[in-house]
Amino acid sequence: MLVRFGYVAMSMVVANASPSRTMTFKRFQALPDREAALRKLERIAAENLHNTLRLLKHNRAHDIRLYRMSSKLIPLVTHQELADWDPFPALRDDFAAVGDYAKRHGMRLSFHPDHFTVLSTTRKEVLESSKRDLGYHLRMLEAMGLDARAKNNIHIGGAYGNKRAAGERFVSHAGELPEELLQRLTLENDDKTFTAAETLAVCERLGLPMVLDIHHHEVNNEGEPLEELWPRIARTWETPYAQADATPDDPLPPKIHVSSPKSEKDIRGHADDVDVVPLLHFLRMAAAHTERLDVMIEAKHKDNALFKLMDDLAACEGEGVAIADQASVRIDP
Repeated sequence: MLVRFGYVAMSMVVANASPSRTMTFKRFQALPDREAALRKLERIAAENLHNTLRLLKHNRAHDIRLYRMSSKLIPLVTHQELADWDPFPALRDDFAAVGDYAKRHGMRLSFHPDHFTVLSTTRKEVLESSKRDLGYHLRMLEAMGLDARAKNNIHIGGAYGNKRAAGERFVSHAGELPEELLQRLTLENDDKTFTAAETLAVCERLGLPMVLDIHHHEVNNEGEPLEELWPRIARTWETPYAQADATPDDPLPPKIHVSSPKSEKDIRGHADDVDVVPLLHFLRMAAAHTERLDVMIEAKHKDNALFKLMDDLAACEGEGVAIADQASVRIDP
């Protein structure tokens, strides 16, 4: 099984390259000229996109083809007081530069809309806000010229006192989304509410691909072994929504998230780096069912955690592990 590793948003190596610079709405309101304030937001967004491109170039130098972009590329873009502002025309070339580079070098990009994007909600205003946020993420991907292989990953959301009813609401609300949003969606199990098995059941009903979070499964499960769940999870990546715009010769691989507990007292928190032993155990199991797998590292040390993990995997060469390049390995079952 070929395994590619990636990381989330920020680099610990590239200096002064934050893709998430922002401005508070309070600061925006304090500026006397609204049009000048909007242009300032657009300049900040252009810098965030420029830094995203810098990070992609850094990634290419290290063979990293998997990267989750910051959702905060455009400050305040979803704020209700700025609903009349459309920054995309001013940022057209900046978005295109990011997308062109990613496509030219075969990079898989994604977003993870924040925890306010909740389709299981009981509140109409939260549902509408969630739909707007998904639409915003779709518009960014389209501005980059990225097709439906670039996904938006979300959780099912809160239980609101009745997890079964919340799951049904999610299915109903997701089913009302336009096709162009559904083609971009992946669902992830969370660390407190919806387990991997429950998330998988929703994915199977909707035909959506599932992003398994191994760490979340360890702290939130009902005893289901991943050895039993993984073949079904892998099959969710064979659906039309999962493979939209992919080709039979180059299907989109399943994706998982990996991190390690911060400590025994904080098992849900993320450690600086990834413990290679449990990850390798999972990868060897998955290799019996899967030809290719993409692994998003959610450790605090970002790309440095990726580099350390590759060093740890290199120490296991000859034990069913072969280094393919600076950010990829081949794993035998």
